[in-house]
Amino acid sequence: MSTERTQRRIASHPVLACPEPEYVRFGFDGEELMGRRGEMVSSALFANGIRVFGHHRADGGAQGIFCANGQCSQCNLLIDGVLQKGCVTALAEGMDVRSVEGLTALAEKPGPDVPAPSTVETDVLVIGAGPAGLAAALELGRAGARTILVDDKERPGGKLVLQTHKFFGSEEDCYAGTRGIEIASILAGQLASQPSVEVWTSSTVLAVFSDGLVGVRRPGGYVLVRPRHLLTASGAREKSLVFPGNTLPGVYGAGAFQTLVNRDLIRSSDRIFIVGGGNVGLIAAYHALQAGMKVAGLVEAMPSCGGYKVHADKIRRLGVPIHTGHTILAAHGTEALEAVTIAGVDGSFRPVPGTERTFRADTLLVAVGLDPVNEFHRKAVEFGIPASMAGDAEEIAEASAAMFSGRIRGMEIACSLGLCLEEPPADWIEKGAVLKSPGGAVHPYSVPAGREGVFPVLHCMQEIPCNPCMTSCPKNLIGTSGHPILGIPEYSEGCIGCEKCVSVCPGLAITLVDFRKDPARPTVSIPFELDSTGLKAGMGLELTDREGGSLGKGVLLATREVPGGRRTVLLRIAVAAEIASRVAGVRVQTDADTAPEPEAWEAPLADDAIVCRCERVTAGEIRSHLRGGVRDLNELKALTRAGFGACGGKTCRMLLARIAREEGIPPSEIELLTERPLFAETPLGFFSGRCPE
Repeated sequence: MSTERTQRRIASHPVLACPEPEYVRFGFDGEELMGRRGEMVSSALFANGIRVFGHHRADGGAQGIFCANGQCSQCNLLIDGVLQKGCVTALAEGMDVRSVEGLTALAEKPGPDVPAPSTVETDVLVIGAGPAGLAAALELGRAGARTILVDDKERPGGKLVLQTHKFFGSEEDCYAGTRGIEIASILAGQLASQPSVEVWTSSTVLAVFSDGLVGVRRPGGYVLVRPRHLLTASGAREKSLVFPGNTLPGVYGAGAFQTLVNRDLIRSSDRIFIVGGGNVGLIAAYHALQAGMKVAGLVEAMPSCGGYKVHADKIRRLGVPIHTGHTILAAHGTEALEAVTIAGVDGSFRPVPGTERTFRADTLLVAVGLDPVNEFHRKAVEFGIPASMAGDAEEIAEASAAMFSGRIRGMEIACSLGLCLEEPPADWIEKGAVLKSPGGAVHPYSVPAGREGVFPVLHCMQEIPCNPCMTSCPKNLIGTSGHPILGIPEYSEGCIGCEKCVSVCPGLAITLVDFRKDPARPTVSIPFELDSTGLKAGMGLELTDREGGSLGKGVLLATREVPGGRRTVLLRIAVAAEIASRVAGVRVQTDADTAPEPEAWEAPLADDAIVCRCERVTAGEIRSHLRGGVRDLNELKALTRAGFGACGGKTCRMLLARIAREEGIPPSEIELLTERPLFAETPLGFFSGRCPE
């Protein structure tokens, strides 16, 4: 293999196992390359340093991945002569992959033979094998309900398989303190013991029909499912933003980034920038650091981040600047992203002239929120099919809340079908509401004044649903005077220095201070989940306080993993006594990693931004027609082709409505786009049953 290809594979990760791949040969535009058997074609190209997959027929704009989840059409490729999405097509030996250079590149070649459609009946069809779908299917299986769980990925788990961080919530109810990748395996293992539940992976739900049938595209052909009840647990899709350069290869969603890095073990980037200070953006920054990438910064338009404060503090301590009260002005580049320009905003969120700054980056992650994938539920309700929702399809929240809502819906459905007598317990409903709680009030922070013995310092002062520190202490010394899960943790005397609370905390927000051996030079134990192989005893490390402020240097004494600590390394550092209780982390990035360019680059006009990625329709075109009196987005679609593309308007639907609001048009005057009957592109042969005979 070439050096470039080796550089793009993650060979070592502080949390994830990195097995040696089984390589196969494939061709891209006539060049022979190597990829891992079974990985997605788009990932194999990224691993070979290829991020431009073709050019759009309309304006020649470079195309690359955006969602990496089969929701858009940015990664379309000619694979063995058939136009397919690279992000959901598995790589095989000898594949011939070619870029799509406009319509002239399309080749006519028949698709695979498929059998005639079949019809099956079941008690419950669950769409989506993420945290909510898995939890619901478990409850349905325990009740004996005939259940089919459908997911378009090759293994169950949904976004859990991308999460290398430890989860918040309740340890008893939703595995708090356990990493998402481990929770996915736990739930899938439990589900395997339920004989009444079938799991259909690599299968896509295409449509819900008025006669009560649901169409599913499976590897073996087209199947019509008639459920007595339909549960939509299909999660959410990422929102997009309108700004110049937003379609450049290298500009994509945080979920796509996590897919490349944490699922496919590909070092997709060298230097990233992030838009959005919610939990998704903050966690993506952390995942980038874990994989050895530089994070130039994160921008958030609001005065403070909307995600948990412990997530924001965690990346600040590692040296990632968070620019609140700022917005993205433009992404720069020709064939791929080269830099981003940001600016401060005023009280109306308008850019303030003179505040522009440009940062070099090869990747820009757009993490500005999620939209529920609930179209299947809406159709079921329209057609009178008994239906429910769970997880993000119902309400955007953390995965811990999704698991609990799945449990509740599963039991409710089983009861509605007469398969169980008891409704979900009242405390389940209460717990479900608590787990959906966003970050609450931030309480005053005070540093312990003690300078003797050993004790934990709790750097978490925000009301969030989390209790692993309380349940992990063998002496029960950490509790709360408030809500048992939402309350601020409090420590009482008697610590034995076991460090369990330090290693289990999902927010990495607990340190242990030990004055017992040397009161003048105490030891502080700090949780660390980045690559620690280069850290050696005697090294000087730059210390930071809770919010990333510099505290000078400390000397590393040793590294240690607590048994059962789930691969969290503890750094034992000798520090000055006067700062011991203030130390919360170590900085790994330097000022040079995050410095802006000497001068801001000139940003293109805002009207040049692309709104419809599939058809390359600009914001200026949309605004022109709206100002001309167009109020029906279907008419706008006919005039501009916005929403006409292969994704069916999934990425531009909300952007069109947003531009209308920005133009001062009341939502009541806007007629939204009509949804297509099918929610995923499918060859017609699947519906007709094209057989060899």
